[in-house]
Amino acid sequence: MGNSVRGDHAFTAESLVGASFELTYAGALSFLRRKYSRDLTGVDVAVTGLPLDTATTNRPGARFGPRAVREASALLSFEGRPYGCAVSPLDQLAIVDYGDCQWDFGRPLEVPAAIEAHIAGILRGGAAPLSIGGDHFVTLPALRAVAKQHGTLSLIHFDAHSDTWSVGDDEGRIDHGTMFLHAAREGIVDPARSAQIGIRTFNPDTHGFQILDAPWVHRNGAAAVAQRVLELVEGRKVYVTFDVDCLDPSFAPGTGTPVCGGLSTATAIEILRGIAGVDIVGADVVEVAPAYDTAGITALAGATIAYEHLALYASRPGAPAARARTDASRAR
Repeated sequence: MGNSVRGDHAFTAESLVGASFELTYAGALSFLRRKYSRDLTGVDVAVTGLPLDTATTNRPGARFGPRAVREASALLSFEGRPYGCAVSPLDQLAIVDYGDCQWDFGRPLEVPAAIEAHIAGILRGGAAPLSIGGDHFVTLPALRAVAKQHGTLSLIHFDAHSDTWSVGDDEGRIDHGTMFLHAAREGIVDPARSAQIGIRTFNPDTHGFQILDAPWVHRNGAAAVAQRVLELVEGRKVYVTFDVDCLDPSFAPGTGTPVCGGLSTATAIEILRGIAGVDIVGADVVEVAPAYDTAGITALAGATIAYEHLALYASRPGAPAARARTDASRAR
């Protein structure tokens, strides 16, 4: 009798909807075992890797983040929803793994334009982007692409750092600590209608961003954070960016610039679920650097947060309802 369980869903899946069963330690890797495809016909969300780490100020290695997050996501791909979540992103959304953005590593100044064009291609195809970094600089060109389609955005930013530093004449600087200063200056995000969550490093100038720092989060709890964020972004198009160093190093050691005193994974998940219903038009998870990880827990955290981003897409206004599961959609 033949084996009824089919593997390599990254290439063999017959549907873009529904959970899949595959050995977690075998088969071709893709995010949540979604099909690899550059065909965006009928696709709701395209997951893509942005493997850049040349903008780091401390230790590099985030270029390997997309691969590590994909591998960790195999553990999460069996059911259509994260445990306890009110929506079922794998049953509601047609999702593909769009592969990674490519560029000439010998021409680093061309990388921002390459990333912006890559994300713009996803948007032109009618899909929404979910990017896996890569260091946090990748968010800036992604924001530029999303803002060109949707206008000025509200940013929901999880991080240990504000990433709004000014370093002299830095307009062309490729630096993972300056992106959101540029985003505000360029008018692609509105700081007054944006939130920075989990901050715990000093920056003398907020540049108008609304900061819910880590001590505030610890004192007030996830529900209060979510309520404040919802007030800030009401009626706005939203981009969600999650730097894994927002998490305490005990939960996410595998990152380039860890800072003690951060959020737990449980708190971060609770906040993300608390902002369900925001009009999300772009999202990313960045700064997973697997060389510094312990037992893969940072990659797993990154994959879990990315799954929660998909849940935000599944709960946004106008999101499709759950689609009937068929044998093909289960891709067994």
